[in-house]
Amino acid sequence: MSSRSIPGDASRARQGGPHPGILALVSLGIFLASLITSAILSGGQTFVSPFAPAGQVAAFFQQNVAAMRVGGMLQFGSAVPLGIYAATVYARQLRLGVRVPGPAIGFFGGVTAAIFLMFSGSVTWLLSRPEITTDATLTHALAFLAFITGGVGFVVGIGLMVAGIAVPALILRFVPRWLAWAGLALAALSELSFLSMAIEPLQFLLPIGRFGGLLWLVAVGFLLPHTRAAANREPRSRAPHPTRATP
Repeated sequence: MSSRSIPGDASRARQGGPHPGILALVSLGIFLASLITSAILSGGQTFVSPFAPAGQVAAFFQQNVAAMRVGGMLQFGSAVPLGIYAATVYARQLRLGVRVPGPAIGFFGGVTAAIFLMFSGSVTWLLSRPEITTDATLTHALAFLAFITGGVGFVVGIGLMVAGIAVPALILRFVPRWLAWAGLALAALSELSFLSMAIEPLQFLLPIGRFGGLLWLVAVGFLLPHTRAAANREPRSRAPHPTRATP
């Protein structure tokens, strides 16, 4: 009976859900595909800013129906693996024995980012409907809504998720210290991006938080240990050898 219990215990230990690094890569890949596809279908046109005049905004969406429809669909799809990533890493942190608010904060941030990204993708898809873009005022309002949810809302959520993973990883040395500190810096910049709602020059923080945060999640997804024993293996190797201690 004992010989049968060992494989069962090993299989349970290996059960940790999908690989977070792969999930983050898939999410990032689909998101990049949405940008590339939109650029191709629009003939390389620069995405119109919602701060442009209402007529210019409406004209852009009227002329790029396919780009907005496919781009919105892919943007929506990229949120799914991101949400699964948040749940997987949350469970991984609990299994690693992290009993501080960090995992819950990270999970909340990941779910928030995924929901805002889904909402932004849905609104972008709506902007591909000719019956909506004939109304310039409504089109302008929806463009602002897609921007605020897919920009500030998404980036602030990503920042919370990165912070919720980086702080325990730094303290417990789950990942290299430089990577944890980079995550904390990205999280701080992402949280400050909400100021761009009133101070437009600070919008440069949005792409930093968006792409920097996703790339950081990819790296951590591949480096985060599966078990506490694996996490302690490297720090233990750095500890002084007990025979060197003075009597």
